[in-house]
Amino acid sequence: MKSQLFAQSYLESASTDVFTLQNAKLLKVGLTGPVMARQGSMVAYQGEMNFDFEGSGGLGKFLKKAVTGEGVPLMRVTGRGDLFLADSANEIHLVRLEGDSLTVNGRNILAFEPTLEWDIRRVEGASMLTGGLFNTTLSGTGWLAITAHGTPVVLQTDAPTFADVQSAIAWSTSLQTSVARSFKLSGLIGRGSGEAVQLAFHGQGFVIVQASEGPTVPPHSHGS
Repeated sequence: MKSQLFAQSYLESASTDVFTLQNAKLLKVGLTGPVMARQGSMVAYQGEMNFDFEGSGGLGKFLKKAVTGEGVPLMRVTGRGDLFLADSANEIHLVRLEGDSLTVNGRNILAFEPTLEWDIRRVEGASMLTGGLFNTTLSGTGWLAITAHGTPVVLQTDAPTFADVQSAIAWSTSLQTSVARSFKLSGLIGRGSGEAVQLAFHGQGFVIVQASEGPTVPPHSHGS
């Protein structure tokens, strides 16, 4: 049988690392111990594995998730073998935390090692009136896989930096945040820019911005 599918670029990658990008949109996890992954992200696995619902990590986190809607629905995967994860064909990027921390939008978390601690925190300077801006902070030492809808850019915050609240998918936890509003009265009569609220970042660090405000449902009809 002949096919371009059997070319080397499509074959399973060989690696001894825990997290390996099989390609830009598929993560391979060499499972020898537990790993935390987004529920429903498993697309294939080889070996013997168990998939268990992971609780919120205590009453405090459960209440935060219930009130804020933030956080990622997690499963704990155990066993031995190769686990393949993906999320709606979004790009996947690996981050290695080494005793530091990162703030991540919960819906952009694909998987992480259980050596990382996580918590839900309110974005500083944001109120519930701006949509309830809460993100997930991960800290410690271990691998983290995040997703991006489109190829992202990493912005160094040498100058005041602003990003759409849906497009900023991760940033340095050390950064100070606030909400910038550009709403004008013209927005009430259909002449606004459509960009009324942005996140402002101040301090030394970086912001990861995806090339999209996230997947949207295109106009469609269900018929009569």
